[in-house]
Amino acid sequence: MPAWLLAVAACTSYGVVARSIPLHLDAYFDNQAFGTYPGEAAFNGLNESYPASASYRDGNETFLSSSGIEYVSPGYRGASTPDNIICAGQTIALRTPRRAFAFSVLHSSDVRKKTILGNITFTYSDNSTSTAELRSEPWWAFLAINRGDIVYDRFYTHNATNFNTSHVFEFEAGLTPGKELAAITLPNTTNATTGRIHMFAASLWENDGPSVGVQNVRPTQKWVDLGDTRSQVVEVILNNGGTECVHGDGLTVSFKGNDIETVQPGRIKRLCPGDQKSIQVSVTGSGTCAVDVSIVYQNTTTTHTFSDLTFGLTNWTEDNLAAHESPQWFDDAKFGIFIHWGPYSVPAWGNSTPHESYAEWFWWYTTHPEGDSSGFRDYRLRTYGPDLNYDDFFTNFTGAQYEPKAWVDLIADAGAKYFVITTKHHDGFALFDAGTTTNRTSLHHGPRRDVVRDLFDAASTHHPSLRRGTYFSLPEWFNPAWGPYGFAQYGPERPGGTTHPGLAARNPFTHAPEPYTGFVPAANFLRDVMTPQMEILAYAYATELLWCDAGAANATAGFARAWWNWARETWPSIRAAGPPSKWESNMGMDPYSYWYNRATGDDEYMDATTLVTTLVDMVSKNGNLLLNIGPRADGTIPQPEVDALREAGTWIAAHEEAVFNTTYWFQRAEVRDEKVNVRFTQTDDALYITSLVKPEGGKLEVRAPVPVLPGDTVSLLGAEGVEGLEWAIDGEVFTIVLEGGAVERGKHAWVFKVSYVA
Repeated sequence: MPAWLLAVAACTSYGVVARSIPLHLDAYFDNQAFGTYPGEAAFNGLNESYPASASYRDGNETFLSSSGIEYVSPGYRGASTPDNIICAGQTIALRTPRRAFAFSVLHSSDVRKKTILGNITFTYSDNSTSTAELRSEPWWAFLAINRGDIVYDRFYTHNATNFNTSHVFEFEAGLTPGKELAAITLPNTTNATTGRIHMFAASLWENDGPSVGVQNVRPTQKWVDLGDTRSQVVEVILNNGGTECVHGDGLTVSFKGNDIETVQPGRIKRLCPGDQKSIQVSVTGSGTCAVDVSIVYQNTTTTHTFSDLTFGLTNWTEDNLAAHESPQWFDDAKFGIFIHWGPYSVPAWGNSTPHESYAEWFWWYTTHPEGDSSGFRDYRLRTYGPDLNYDDFFTNFTGAQYEPKAWVDLIADAGAKYFVITTKHHDGFALFDAGTTTNRTSLHHGPRRDVVRDLFDAASTHHPSLRRGTYFSLPEWFNPAWGPYGFAQYGPERPGGTTHPGLAARNPFTHAPEPYTGFVPAANFLRDVMTPQMEILAYAYATELLWCDAGAANATAGFARAWWNWARETWPSIRAAGPPSKWESNMGMDPYSYWYNRATGDDEYMDATTLVTTLVDMVSKNGNLLLNIGPRADGTIPQPEVDALREAGTWIAAHEEAVFNTTYWFQRAEVRDEKVNVRFTQTDDALYITSLVKPEGGKLEVRAPVPVLPGDTVSLLGAEGVEGLEWAIDGEVFTIVLEGGAVERGKHAWVFKVSYVA
């Protein structure tokens, strides 16, 4: 066996030998990411690093991921010893080509807030190639309770310890069935300023047999309501490493073990060679035991035993919060609307090219000139004079034309399934009834109404299927009670740096302390302000999603434990790495700001085509899109946002089966060349191929192993009555031809549905 290869038997399933083959990559390591103290290692350009973990220090132990893949554990290898690869286009050649089902990697990017994309290229022994897009998320972020596949409790700066968690992510890519892998070429990401992808470990998954294999069985903490009882959801990952498609009535998966019974079997209707699907099996029972996993296909049952699995829905403690997962409604919803509205909507200025900045940060930038690259301070002076204080904007934050029903009508018309309103941003102004914790609210100033309650009530009355969420800033920039927890992140002198000092803001021109209107003294901000306010949103407003922002000291763990035990299917919004992890990305229709920015021209807002194609792209990669709108101070929404949302909503309504309640396709996230730009989503009964560009001449050629069989049907969604659609498949080239100008009648994106009939 080659020196760099370690074979580890994982399991035997469905008549095949399935195993992880961890790769030893030491010869390629060129960076030290782990250290035992601040400054020892330089993972990135700021000389930051992951903390060494004692259990990983010798570099010989293995790590088993939640998807069932085994790796050589990432970690500290010794002083001045590299422990990872900076992806720079290196080619890792296998001494002996191997027939493998998939390639998996542990990775992260090294710049905060930077998601880095890069292609991994696989070369086979016949000199053919395939590619997979790696989406690498940043190695740390504020308050990521449930984020990476490996989570460390801190990280090191060049001279200190930062107690925000740091993370390593997993990515799995399918390989071309039936071919022998000869080499792997990594992405080329070498710019330390914009961000680089680091690879810590890699593994191959082999299926040495003719049919379907089980990669992993994972009891989750998700559940299905059975009325009097709840059944636990167990995730099963199946791989088809054989030569024939599962088709017809498909296959089913069920469990049986000591006190473990299947309530609802999992089902797959179509699974072709080289493809992977995750299915859910509902069970009752609890305890740590072995279970028999039965796969039934074409009247044949194959059983395999998995040992030492722990079943049962547990109470949440502060030790197991990372096991919490997004509820099914969030996975299925795909599209939400973010709403940023507050006193910052009065100045409504964030500048534009060449230095774009968030309008909602008006107060911070005008009082931190060292971080102001966009001229906030000058705008404040020339527009309002030297004597204005930020809280003077409360009077003009009137909400005079705020109509909650009109807002939720627009959200529903856009096709969104949930919304998240900013209940309190870093300026500490709350749009909800915060009780005795503060009088700095919309009930006491500005609109003089409970903005959040009114919006939630309108949704409940007029659009009860809309899920209701809330954004909540944990710290407040200038709240005096936050003072003991004040922090600086990278320092205010950097345009991307921030501070939450807990000290009074000073007027940038008179230098006098600015008031903090509505402040109620508190002995302990975490106990007396932060926690009670989160509890009000959770229990009094019954928010279904709480989007916590910013970081440093916080009380989220204790709050989350209690909240999740009270309402198991609530959720803290997430951003994660892409398939197979669930993730969410947020962006504004205004390209420069989340709050209304008067400097943005009408033609600069996101249009309907961009909205549709962005949504489809994210959904195809297991993501949700949380799209922001920024109302004016009076409560009106800019017309370009309204028009684009409604136009996109018309498209979404005609194509919703390809978006909502779908999953990503393991085989291919996307296909790109000069004429083809497509994405894939799927249900158990169909695969959806969405072309983000108009098929030229009514003809679409998709170079991907589309799981279509003779007898299946292919149709164009949103074009009922279209005739003359023809399709053919030749190897991995799937061709669709439309006649009669059907393509010309569409816009934004074109969705072809492959219905599994055969």
